[in-house]
Amino acid sequence: MGERRRFRTAVAVDRQGRTQFSIPFDPNEVWGDKPRHHVTGSVADRPMRGVIEQRNGEPVIVLGPAWCRVPLSDGTEVEVALEPEGPQRADLAPDIAAALDAAPDAAAFFDSLAQFYRTAWLRWIDSTKRQPDQRPIRIAEMVRQLQQGHKQHP
Repeated sequence: MGERRRFRTAVAVDRQGRTQFSIPFDPNEVWGDKPRHHVTGSVADRPMRGVIEQRNGEPVIVLGPAWCRVPLSDGTEVEVALEPEGPQRADLAPDIAAALDAAPDAAAFFDSLAQFYRTAWLRWIDSTKRQPDQRPIRIAEMVRQLQQGHKQHP
């Protein structure tokens, strides 16, 4: 997992009940350059999962009204703890990491995927334990599929 970041910030809550807050750091500098950062953590000690988006040139998280039972009030200052969700490139087996390093377009797409998809690819590759000769074949297939923009194997 990547480095956990903690900070205080004020939340903005709109009429539809969405909660938004700014990220006071550049997630690309902290967790590596990615088109999307899927994160997990807490807001005011309430668990959350979300995606860091760019709004008005600033990194923010917008949480839908269903993220917590008791909504926060607009302007409330909260403690936030965030970290990247799911397997990150630094956590990958050396053969998978090397294949992605050799195909930057596939690697960038892999990094943009939600945890569910990244984990599914890794499980599919790891399911070759009884047929180790299939592992490099599946890694190559994963890279090819990612390059074509497929989130999961067919």
